[in-house]
Amino acid sequence: MIQLSDIVSFCDQRANTHQVKDFSGALNGLQFANDGVVSKVGAAVDAGLVPFQKAVEAKIDFLIVHHGMFWSGARRVVDAEYEKIRTLVDGNLAVYSCHLPLDAHTEIGNNAILAKKLGIAPAGSFLPYEGTDIGFIGHWTSSRADLRAALKGLFGHKFSAMEFGSRAPKKICVLSGSGASAIEHVKATGADTFITGELRQHHYNYAQEAGLNVYACGHYATETFGISALAAEAAKKFNLKWEFIKTDCPL
Repeated sequence: MIQLSDIVSFCDQRANTHQVKDFSGALNGLQFANDGVVSKVGAAVDAGLVPFQKAVEAKIDFLIVHHGMFWSGARRVVDAEYEKIRTLVDGNLAVYSCHLPLDAHTEIGNNAILAKKLGIAPAGSFLPYEGTDIGFIGHWTSSRADLRAALKGLFGHKFSAMEFGSRAPKKICVLSGSGASAIEHVKATGADTFITGELRQHHYNYAQEAGLNVYACGHYATETFGISALAAEAAKKFNLKWEFIKTDCPL
């Protein structure tokens, strides 16, 4: 077994967990401790009751999540919140959260891995937040049809396509999760295409009027990559097994 402090230190350093500033409620890093040792690593997008229960069933005792346990300040530990805490304590499950650092990371971040899986060559970054660019910019050398086929291969039919831009995209912006705050910044980068997780209804009109290709592939689906990469590297570093905890989130 591995010391919890050792694997936390590895994750902190590899993901730049405390170097990248995040929203005030994110509390990146170790959020909930166990008895101090780790025998199996897990990864889940959300720090929810069901992922916790599945992790305990899988005999995971160190769970890396993208959306952590604490976002909006103090709240009562009752009902589902109580069940979460009880599950963690009874299951000896530690929770490690890493949000924006695992969006922005140029090697194991959601955006970088998503782009790599689609065959988009890195060319820069965009959308600065507190000194760090969160989004990915890349070059595409094939057709729009080929890009759509690549998206289908990665996400199946679970993505929405709004194709108002070039049939031969050249510059693509990628931002996992919510793209609502970023879509209006895409045009300023000179990109003709935007790949993200989720948007709002009025962004259809914006894409049409701005002449952009926009693909919304799911908030959850686009944020599975970073946690999986970090969990895999941590498991390899310490010669442990790891497992992705899947939930059927369609959003």
